[in-house]
Amino acid sequence: MSKKPAKATGPQKLTAVLLVVVLAAAAVLASVSAFGRPDARPSAEARGGTSAGDERQPDADLLALARREKDDPFALGRPDAPVVMIEYSDFQCPYCGRFARETKPELVEKYVDTGVLRIEWRQFPIFGADSDRVARASYAAGQQGRFWEFHDVVFAEERPKNSGAFAQRKLEEMAEQAGVKDLAAFRDDMTGPDATAAVSADRNEGQALGVSSTPAFLINGTPVLGAQSAEYFGKAIEQARARAEAAR
Repeated sequence: MSKKPAKATGPQKLTAVLLVVVLAAAAVLASVSAFGRPDARPSAEARGGTSAGDERQPDADLLALARREKDDPFALGRPDAPVVMIEYSDFQCPYCGRFARETKPELVEKYVDTGVLRIEWRQFPIFGADSDRVARASYAAGQQGRFWEFHDVVFAEERPKNSGAFAQRKLEEMAEQAGVKDLAAFRDDMTGPDATAAVSADRNEGQALGVSSTPAFLINGTPVLGAQSAEYFGKAIEQARARAEAAR
């Protein structure tokens, strides 16, 4: 008689939750044209999100990943917002840059500023040493309350990966442009053990989920992959909001 399989827990359970999403999106993520052309519109399943009217409840373990810390320098929006969107991102990722420039501002105006949405950033550097260096630099900017300003400076333009665009001197120039006042402290924080621990913790969290490409999002525990349109994110946010309000 065969034994009943053990119930998945912890990272195993989280990976299992996202496995179907990652596999469904694999063909899209492997294709540059799927995200590279404005007219490319893969199906909701291929994009890794939910279609309109999808009423599946998100996994409780995924919901619990939202930190909701009051003074988190890497978050935008109220800690008690009904919807939390966690973003796993790499500053060298061109699609992360597209989201930052084209989609995030609209979401901030429509949902963050009105108290509906909270965005929590997670460092997920996957493109090598430059990705790791700029992740640490953004952490250091956050220690002076300038993370999001630094985020906007870095993403203001698309920079070739591992081209030297994020050399130490250039990162300091970006930090100064973002309003970081104490560059000596910025350098110390960037190379210190706290930056190493913070970046590692975020990356480990994403890897436990099965995240392998950026940007990747959890909207109240529901996975969304890729730099989707503001309209698509809006629908996902409204669905999450309705579920949160119904659960009260």
